[in-house]
Amino acid sequence: MNATATITFKDSLLAHFEQSLPSLFGDAQLRRKAALYFEEKGIPNRKWEDYKYINPEAVLKSDFGFRTNRMREITPHDINEFKLVKDSIVIVIANGIYSAELSPMNTLPVGITISNIADAVVSNEIAKKHYAKYAKFDADPFVALNTAMCAGGVFVHVAKNVQTKTPIQIIHVSNFETPSIAQPRNLIVVEESAEAIVIESYETIGPIKTFLNTLTEVYVGPNAKFDHYRIQTEGENAFQMNTLQASVCGNSLYNTYTFTLGGIFTRNNLNILFTEKNGEAHLYGLYPITNSQVVDNHTIVDHAVPNCMSNELYKGVVNEKASATFNGKIFVRPDAQKTNAFQTNRNILLSDDATVNTKPQLEIYADDVKCSHGTSTGKVNEDAMFYLQARGIGKESARALLIRAFAEEVVDQVKIEELRDYIDKRIDSILK
Repeated sequence: MNATATITFKDSLLAHFEQSLPSLFGDAQLRRKAALYFEEKGIPNRKWEDYKYINPEAVLKSDFGFRTNRMREITPHDINEFKLVKDSIVIVIANGIYSAELSPMNTLPVGITISNIADAVVSNEIAKKHYAKYAKFDADPFVALNTAMCAGGVFVHVAKNVQTKTPIQIIHVSNFETPSIAQPRNLIVVEESAEAIVIESYETIGPIKTFLNTLTEVYVGPNAKFDHYRIQTEGENAFQMNTLQASVCGNSLYNTYTFTLGGIFTRNNLNILFTEKNGEAHLYGLYPITNSQVVDNHTIVDHAVPNCMSNELYKGVVNEKASATFNGKIFVRPDAQKTNAFQTNRNILLSDDATVNTKPQLEIYADDVKCSHGTSTGKVNEDAMFYLQARGIGKESARALLIRAFAEEVVDQVKIEELRDYIDKRIDSILK
């Protein structure tokens, strides 16, 4: 990609920002600072250490525009097809914009607030308090780009002591008329001693090329419990940058699950910061990919305070010419004594053309800690294949059983039976 094309596209982004700024919600000064940071840094490419195995700059040389026009109207029937749990509360973000007509809020449980983030940041004091407090725009150019240019998304608030078992599903659906970029922004606040379940799902309708630059901020209050799922099942023309920044308070539990089951290019940034003692977080990820898919998972778990625990398990099944990257970082700060932090990444290669890059990292500045990391990449176990075939199971069936068993260690962590069954079916369709 030549320098002229890069500058031209960056300039078009910044020109669109200037045109759109008067109509965008929130703090214009914050947006302008973020835009200046993006202008300075530009779009990452392989020369950046954190992007050495993927090239967003090359992806964005394509003719992506900024229209949110829909190829056709999205109907309630479409949304019903994307609903993953029967009795869930459904929110729809269509082409990056909150859709009130597709997100009926008539029967919300007491203590749960859901609204368009564009309205919440202006009129809701809790949203104002938490918005843009966790995802700093100078952490990454795509965070800066979203901070500068986001036009819609959702605000979810679960009040103190409210404990609900009803999942909230945020459906991000892309249905563009022409190749376009959208930048949805979500804020989820789970207050003290509250309990909630949120499923973020990603879908596409039609063949039009899309690029989503999604940013979700999460606050898990003291003594709260939050299960957070990301289910990525977009089509073969979908490109996505997905950043999740979570702040975890004391005596709270945050479980996050990332299943990349579609899309041609997916970068997941998952960052967790412990801010008070006795926080706990579990990170699970699974990416069965094939054809020419590219999936890049970057995680950061920052133990900034003592007595916190994190456990991370990511697994990949990589076939044909697909490429996967896992880069996990654990920081244990000088004051974070009594930290327990564990990280594992395992991958199976099903093709000689498949590629895996894995880099688990620990940076420990405290003495009294228990930390470990490990990684493995290989082919299906030949001894296990022989064992199964010796007992009359055909070669392909034996291979499928072993792959399924490998994936199930992550799938079994899903607590919702309907969602677990859906993921199993998607995996079967990918690996058949």
